Amino acid sequence: MNVLVLGSGGREHTIAWKVSKSKALDKLFVAPGNAGTERVASNVDMNIQDFQQVKNFVLSQNINLVIVGPEQPLVDGIVDYFINDGDLHDVKILGPSKKAALLEGSKEYAKYFMKKYNIPTAASASFNKNEFEKGRAFLKTLKPPYVIKADGLAAGKGVVISETYDEAEAALKEMLIDSKFGEASEIVVIEEFLDGIECSVFALTNGRDYQILPVAKDYKRIGERDTGLNTGGMGCVSPVNFADQEFMGKVENRIVKPTIEAIYKEKLNYTGFLFFGLMNVAGDPYVVEYNVRLGDPEAQVVLPRIHNDFLQLCYNAASKKDLTERISINPDYALAVIAASGGYPQKYEKGKHIKGLQDIEDVLVFHAGTKMQNNEVITNGGRVLALTGMGKSIRQAGKKAYDAMDKVIFDKKYYRIDIGKDITD
Repeated sequence: MNVLVLGSGGREHTIAWKVSKSKALDKLFVAPGNAGTERVASNVDMNIQDFQQVKNFVLSQNINLVIVGPEQPLVDGIVDYFINDGDLHDVKILGPSKKAALLEGSKEYAKYFMKKYNIPTAASASFNKNEFEKGRAFLKTLKPPYVIKADGLAAGKGVVISETYDEAEAALKEMLIDSKFGEASEIVVIEEFLDGIECSVFALTNGRDYQILPVAKDYKRIGERDTGLNTGGMGCVSPVNFADQEFMGKVENRIVKPTIEAIYKEKLNYTGFLFFGLMNVAGDPYVVEYNVRLGDPEAQVVLPRIHNDFLQLCYNAASKKDLTERISINPDYALAVIAASGGYPQKYEKGKHIKGLQDIEDVLVFHAGTKMQNNEVITNGGRVLALTGMGKSIRQAGKKAYDAMDKVIFDKKYYRIDIGKDITD
């Protein structure tokens, strides 16, 4: 089987690494890829937003399966493009249709969907530029902290949690009036704050059946003890003790199953991964957000724990075959720490030489913001690497990851030192 993975981040390196282990694989390509994907696949210099360019490559290389990593091509309709093009009739593509991708592409739509199908989530209301005063009035009906969300995609930075009304009002103004996130914040969703602990649950679906993947906990804030600005994720742990069998039973029965059933009822063409960002509130799960792809850095702790042939699972889902093969999970813990560029998630420099990677043993190194230059690995993004340690406990997995982090050297390297320390095993 010839496979093309679209994307260039840590998620895509992890997907490519996992796919590369399949006996069903013939050739593996990643577009555009990074310095890490080069080690398990052939990188392709391609603009993945140019669907005609993707099509030409797929046909020229006899690609059987396309796995779409990031959300933007999905929201822009790459799956519809493939389905509606007769030349691509025999090519399977893993991902939801443009309409189904609105579950991530529009917070307003996702809230409408959840309310319609009684899927537990925080109370909310949405407002446009002409409704700023109504938004201010709605804020006054809530108790702090306040949650302000840009409706559209904002690279993981479109959510602000404000401790005071004045901060919330300022955030609302920045998004609606000052267009902080451009089109993404033309509509803003204001939510009540859910007090609990977050976790990430993933399902692989063919649009009707599903399999639940290992649960994880992501660390979004840039600073220790979850302080500072939101990022794309600074670390991750899987599994987590507060997502026990009882809690996960509630998650499946109240959230995962009703969501997949609603997707089928709404005739949303959906194959691939569905991410449930959940809040555990006193033992009950609530949906914070949907994503229509694997998480990053969750993929870097979830996929290493899956024993199954990952390529076969993906192909079956894309082909809309029954997902009868149960996910077999490694009981060990996985902990990933992100090495980021200094200044991220705001201004940061690229082009820093990375040293020490050859000295790392017994830890998985997943590249994100990297590229090759003159046969050397250099930084090329805000989140640069994810180092994943595995062990019989969170502490053991964490020690491996942090020992490896000490060996990675590049100018202005930044990482959080507290990943996994807030939960015990």
